[in-house]
Amino acid sequence: MNETTLGHETATRPFGRGGLRVGPVGFGAAGLGNLYGALPDDVWPGCVPAAWASGIRYFDVAPHYGLGLAEQRLGESLAGLPRDEYVLSTKVGRIIVPRENPEGASDMANLFDVPADRDRIVDYSRDGVLRSVEGSLERLGIDRIDVLFVHDPDEHYREALDGAFPALDELRSQGVIRSYGAGMNQSAMLTRFVENTDLDIVMLAGRFSLLDQSGLADLLPAALARGVSIAAAGVFNSGILATDRPSPDAHYDYAAASGDLVAKVDAIADIAEAHGFTVPELAAQFPLRHPAVSTVVLGARDARQAERNASLLARTVPDEIWSELAEAGLVSRPS
Repeated sequence: MNETTLGHETATRPFGRGGLRVGPVGFGAAGLGNLYGALPDDVWPGCVPAAWASGIRYFDVAPHYGLGLAEQRLGESLAGLPRDEYVLSTKVGRIIVPRENPEGASDMANLFDVPADRDRIVDYSRDGVLRSVEGSLERLGIDRIDVLFVHDPDEHYREALDGAFPALDELRSQGVIRSYGAGMNQSAMLTRFVENTDLDIVMLAGRFSLLDQSGLADLLPAALARGVSIAAAGVFNSGILATDRPSPDAHYDYAAASGDLVAKVDAIADIAEAHGFTVPELAAQFPLRHPAVSTVVLGARDARQAERNASLLARTVPDEIWSELAEAGLVSRPS
């Protein structure tokens, strides 16, 4: 067990080796980039204030999200808030540039409901990192970024290793950023980065959750051994774990959930409900039981969801529930 009490909103954990600390819940800003659908102009401005009022002080974003829209909106939302009181991370690996003659194209092929009037240029070189950081600072309207992640370099391992990581190490050495790492939805390559670079934080999406504990086989022990912090993202696995019971059209990892998965979540819900808890509470707290995990990053599309996310850690799930789930073969033991 991680020794920090989950239910205490001011409890923080080390995040990297640069002195940063984060609370157990972070705010994932992909929704501000119109992920899956456009957010009304009277809705998205309420997300960050609700998260802030609920005690959340870690915010994660990326240029990829809505072709820069999420960074713009997050910057607007954070403007006026005390800069030293929150941790901000964004990502490198994709540079956002204007597109010539977009002709009404949409970015829905990338899951973002925004006009495709800009392009993403994949670039994991040193120059690409510096250009990406410059663009992010401009869109966010801030003077510094705390954490930079190399974003999804699945097909670009060597480019990231030879270009992006040395550049990020240079930026950290110069004090431009406090920490750096990589964010991916696979654990194997993240493990290689942990073992072969001097990164100090990784963001693991979807691979350490109630339904997928594959990160336990490689990344989590490697991170623990090297003193690397983990931010667990995608803990709802595309929504199937975000509700008390899975809906008939539940999704898992961006696709329709199988009947077997729905049945497994129902079995988890049976045990949770017998103890007076919910599946989302278990999903949010499960990763935090491992000592390498510093925070879980949860997205929100409106103020209500932001408040709900913070509340998922208000009550600590008792050990007996985890033991019962493990004995039933529904989860692996996290440590």
